[in-house]
Amino acid sequence: MSAAQRKPKVKPRPNSRAKPAAKKTAKKTAKPAAKKAAKPSAKKTAKKAAKPTSKPRLSHVDAAGAATMVDVSPKAPTARRAIAEGRITMSAAAFAAVKANRVKKGDVLGVARLAGIQAAKRTAELIPLCHPLPLTDVQVVLTLDAKRHAVRVETSVATVAPTGVEMEALAAASVALLTIYDMVKALDKAMVIERVRLLEKTGGKSGTYKVRRTR
Repeated sequence: MSAAQRKPKVKPRPNSRAKPAAKKTAKKTAKPAAKKAAKPSAKKTAKKAAKPTSKPRLSHVDAAGAATMVDVSPKAPTARRAIAEGRITMSAAAFAAVKANRVKKGDVLGVARLAGIQAAKRTAELIPLCHPLPLTDVQVVLTLDAKRHAVRVETSVATVAPTGVEMEALAAASVALLTIYDMVKALDKAMVIERVRLLEKTGGKSGTYKVRRTR
């Protein structure tokens, strides 16, 4: 082969158009990433805004953490009422004796009712930080529940005072049930006192509180 017939070797030219396209693509991908990183999280902002500035404090604890009686003298006396309930379950034999008034100690329901009234009037002597209140009404109602072999108590306490009578209603219910236990324990020591709770309260700064009643 002669020198004239030989073809010169041509070096491939670099693709000059490919470089700008690569740069353009890199810019496009970089912009959304930068915006996404810069945008603050809405959830985190909401959490910071909702964060309470101060923790709730118990009214019966002073700044040093010691138990104290709340000063209610600045508050005006208003009409208040509280209703509480509870029950005691027992064996079928014990329930039958209570129902027939055949318990040796006497009238179980009658004594328990009086015990509940007395407890409401003396709640401040039982609960250390309760205020002694002039009660205007105390009602204790006991009903027999044959299906559960139980005695249910409902108490209602009223006053005109600067503080409420929730504790008086709960104390009345608790002591009435404890009295039933004391009078019937010779027949059944496995009796259970349960579901002692506040059903309703009216009056005062916090207004009305009421729960759904269940038998």
